[in-house]
Amino acid sequence: MSKQIDIKDLDIFYGDFRAVDGVQMQIKPRSVTAFIGPSGCGKSTVLRTLNRMHEVIPGATVSGEVLMDGNDIYGAGVDPVNVRREVGMVFQRANPFPTMSIKENVLAGVRLNNKRLSKTEADDLTERALRGANLWNEVKDRLNLPGSGLSGGQQQRLCIARAIAVEPQVLLMDEPCSALDPISTLAIEDLINDLKDKYTVVIVTHNMQQAARVSDKTAFFNIAGTGKPGKLIEFNETSSIFSNPDKEETENYISGRFG
Repeated sequence: MSKQIDIKDLDIFYGDFRAVDGVQMQIKPRSVTAFIGPSGCGKSTVLRTLNRMHEVIPGATVSGEVLMDGNDIYGAGVDPVNVRREVGMVFQRANPFPTMSIKENVLAGVRLNNKRLSKTEADDLTERALRGANLWNEVKDRLNLPGSGLSGGQQQRLCIARAIAVEPQVLLMDEPCSALDPISTLAIEDLINDLKDKYTVVIVTHNMQQAARVSDKTAFFNIAGTGKPGKLIEFNETSSIFSNPDKEETENYISGRFG
């Protein structure tokens, strides 16, 4: 499991508007990569192109390549649904299905893929995914109760369990801790550190301390002004980005001079 991602000359458009210009980077398997930068600089847009989620917005297109282990996910004949099976997504706000039990929330993605499970298979997969999301011990005695009854941090980990139940290769996380308290945030950060043993993890965060804590590499995006495209300014080992960045723009953002 886990895949290398090579992004080559990636331009992202919404209609005629170029939202992101010329992104190039290589994301190694079994690693955590953080995208940081001011609001509106394109970091979440780039994240969503990695499983073609941006395409749900009418008029959204890309040029360039996004290669997963050498295969272009935008190649001719590639089904975006299959891409999303391999590249899971966890959103900013926890979104468990409110009418479903904890167990059925975990299994929802698998069932959506028309996969038939025996009761034993369903039970085993539920436990495996919840253990993978470090949630099993907290919910094992109430699997048939609604997922919406969990705390915010637990709901976010339930959504992570739902994502990994489908057995993806890559996990994308769009500000997964922005709505959480510090204790829940710490639980998610610990989980991210565990997940990279199996998955390629890419996280968007506004919290620079979080990027420094959880990621192996950091990509800094910026925007020259309203109406201009977002650009990747610097991509390097996280320790270098935060202690000795190559670009003055990065230094200014890290030090709080702007952004």
